[in-house]
Amino acid sequence: MTLFERISEDLKSAMLARQKERLEPLRAIKTALLMARSETGSHELTGDQEIRIIQKLVKQRKESADIFRSQNRIDLCEKELQEARIIEEYLPKQLGEQELLHLLQEIIRRVGATSVKDMGRVMAVAGKELAGRADTRLVAEKVKALLGI
Repeated sequence: MTLFERISEDLKSAMLARQKERLEPLRAIKTALLMARSETGSHELTGDQEIRIIQKLVKQRKESADIFRSQNRIDLCEKELQEARIIEEYLPKQLGEQELLHLLQEIIRRVGATSVKDMGRVMAVAGKELAGRADTRLVAEKVKALLGI
């Protein structure tokens, strides 16, 4: 079962169970995937494309929550965070800190990185290998630390 099919099934289940809190985020995912399909002109998206779209939706919800929090709209902040948690269910399991460090050390060793100048090469490889499994900002911080910046 593809991710799109899984989301469609979960959407049907949420409708039948009258789970209003799940409907809106699931509809948002399905809409974003359908729009991406029509933009690319293909009937299927790759797994990486789907993950990037879902990550973007999560990021949007978290940014909105921060804005609402800064405006003392805690009710709207909580709604956005709840939607982000539901959408995150469709992302691959995130790497733990120790596992992430181990993988980054392996990538640095393979690339032969020794200084800050090599960060771009490390990030290029890490971006491909860790797509969807670790936040890019966190990966960049860890790479900087490992390279001694």
